Amino acid sequence: MPKTNQCILVACLLLLSAYLGYAQQTASTKAEAFSSPYDIQDSVLIKTRDGATLSAIVVRKKDVTQPLPAVLQFTIYVRDKGRDMKSLKESADNGYVGVIAYTRGKRFSPNEIYPYEHEANDTYDVIDWISKQPWCNGSVGMFGGSYNGFSQWAACKKLHPALKTIVPYVANRPGMGLPMENNVFVNPNYEWSFYVGNNKYLDTLAGNDRKRFRTMMFDWWRSGAAYNKMDSIDGTPNKWFQRWISHPDFDRYWQNMAPYERDFAQINIPVLAFDGYYNDSQNSSLYYLRELQKYNPKNPAYLVIGPYGHFGTQIGGERTVNGYKVDSVALFDIRKITYQWFDYILKNGKKPEMLKDKINYEVMGANTWRSAPSLDKMHNDFLTFYLTDTKQNAFYSLSSKKPAKTAYLAQQVDFADRETSNNNYYPDPISRPEIDTSNGFIYVSEALTEPMVVNGSFLGQLKISINKKDVDLGVTLYELTPSGEYFHLSYYIGRASYAKDMTKRNLLKPGELTTIDFSNTHLISKQLSKGSRLVVAVNVNKNPFSQLNYGTGKDASTETIQDAKEPLRIRWYTDSSIRIPVWR
Repeated sequence: MPKTNQCILVACLLLLSAYLGYAQQTASTKAEAFSSPYDIQDSVLIKTRDGATLSAIVVRKKDVTQPLPAVLQFTIYVRDKGRDMKSLKESADNGYVGVIAYTRGKRFSPNEIYPYEHEANDTYDVIDWISKQPWCNGSVGMFGGSYNGFSQWAACKKLHPALKTIVPYVANRPGMGLPMENNVFVNPNYEWSFYVGNNKYLDTLAGNDRKRFRTMMFDWWRSGAAYNKMDSIDGTPNKWFQRWISHPDFDRYWQNMAPYERDFAQINIPVLAFDGYYNDSQNSSLYYLRELQKYNPKNPAYLVIGPYGHFGTQIGGERTVNGYKVDSVALFDIRKITYQWFDYILKNGKKPEMLKDKINYEVMGANTWRSAPSLDKMHNDFLTFYLTDTKQNAFYSLSSKKPAKTAYLAQQVDFADRETSNNNYYPDPISRPEIDTSNGFIYVSEALTEPMVVNGSFLGQLKISINKKDVDLGVTLYELTPSGEYFHLSYYIGRASYAKDMTKRNLLKPGELTTIDFSNTHLISKQLSKGSRLVVAVNVNKNPFSQLNYGTGKDASTETIQDAKEPLRIRWYTDSSIRIPVWR
């Protein structure tokens, strides 16, 4: 046989083999779909009122003919089909219609991707569409974590009558927690924006390229370039990052994304929230609950919180978080409780046994759960300490008595110095044999004469003066155990010029005494031993992991090392105080 004919024959055989394989696979897929107990619509397109198209998946049980409540997840994370499908089938198995809708621009949506910006309107339109389907009985519940937690609160900005309850896990609040915390931009969302924004699914290559982004971050730090040049250093334009940093105030851009102030007054549906003491964006999640309590105190909102991180909370806890082995009782089945809650609200079932009261929290070190009627009722006392100038060995005294005479400790920070970082506040590891004492000031209390529980979010009133117009501050709270370990309890970082009003910058007057009140710290519950001491570290926030505020009064994203000029000089006055909530 001529060689040409042989090639043609081989090609035909390969084509036939491929066709037979495809036919067999297609037949297998059809047979699987026929035998499956689920009715799956995996290419649903939903039109919004402003003309966008959203992509969704709907899963129902085939043998169920009557309309059912729907359980909706609304997310920017288009996972592999198996993972999303498993979650949807779980909803169907629990007696609901499972629906996942994706942020505009994701999966089969032709629109541009702008995280956070359209969820308040788009969730309303998706719920409206669901409520009108013949398989829905007119009731919709939502659940899920992180971005999916945010989208649930966004759905409450303008509440659709069909939305009966939300179950947010570690919910983000854009502009508060990420991408900025107390008006200081922090870096994690920089790389996240590529992960979720680069394509219709998820850019795992970019998302997993830690080396690229750490290199970029430290190159920026060493170069002294402006924060808004970060993507130039990376070599890839980041339109999302640039969009975010153009809004340093908590302005209408952020306010429009989720409920704000009086919006909370009309949220009259039950809420069950889950969070963790070591969730990076905890102040986002608890912001919603605090504002809901403020504007609508009769709302039946519940919280379950314990020693979990951002991802650990979403699976009901992990045995170890940041090197700390959690109490055995802290682990729980979060999905089981979620569906028990849906049954309770949507099917007149029994309330989950775990919900003893509105606030349900695990006490670290005590291996027990406790409950309270509100966040404010978690504690029955405060320990008030003052930041004295009395030297106590290598540290300063954290005293329960206000100094008779006000003095101060002076600190100098050179923003042109790239060899030194300030404010090592991050809780990893949670327990450590020593803490950084090379800069800032460390204050240590006397030994506790009785055991007690730190319960809630600590408060502070810092009295300072600086030679510039602004400064970013950090405060970290530890327990110093009798064995000499420093246990990280909580922290605060924030921009002084936004302490009075996060929506409007009020610059400081150089040389003038300023009072910085803050309360937006991370909530904790931890059993303290008799003999333990409380430790407070105060510092200026200057490190590669967040925006640098040089104190000129210009937009901090535009300041460069050329703005460093004379070092920052800050005085920490001794009538500054820290209030720590405790249960005696």
